[in-house]
This record gives sequence, structure tokens and C-alpha cells, in this order.
Amino acid sequence: MKQFLLGILCALALAGGAAAYVWYRAPEWLPHDWRRDNPRSRDYAPAVYRWRDADGVLQLTDTPPTDRPYDTVRVDPDTNIVPDTLPRR
Repeated sequence: MKQFLLGILCALALAGGAAAYVWYRAPEWLPHDWRRDNPRSRDYAPAVYRWRDADGVLQLTDTPPTDRPYDTVRVDPDTNIVPDTLPRR
């Protein structure tokens, strides 16, 4: 019985190691939805949730609200979304 449990433990450790390897070293092997959530992947697109509060003010958060409708916005990390604040000449 001890050998059986030790074998199961070793198999789980190997599976966990393989999963960690794929997550960190080869994210292109992951399903597309998982690649969007993996910061090491080329397809990484963090989610931002857009919703309006009780006063009607637009809110952007990294967690969705639980009590109101919201839109999920995927942001391309390679795109500059910060407005240019330099004065024009």
C-alpha cells in the first residue's frame, strides 16, 4: 500500500512539474484562453472590466463587479494607451 501511494505521489509530482514547465517555458502549447491569461505568452491580454457605479460614473477595474452588468475589455500590452501630454509646437 505504501508503494502504491508513493507511486501516486511521484506521478502527481511529475504531472505538476510538466504543467509548470509548459506554463513558464512553453506557453504556446497551452489552449488559447489560457495563453491570454499567462503573462509569459505572446497572446497575453489582461482583462479590464468597464462598468458604471450607482452615480453613473464609469469605472475601470481589474475585478468584475458582482452586483451590476459590466463589459470585459482585453488590452494589448504592446499598445500605448496613455495619452500624449507633451505640449504641441
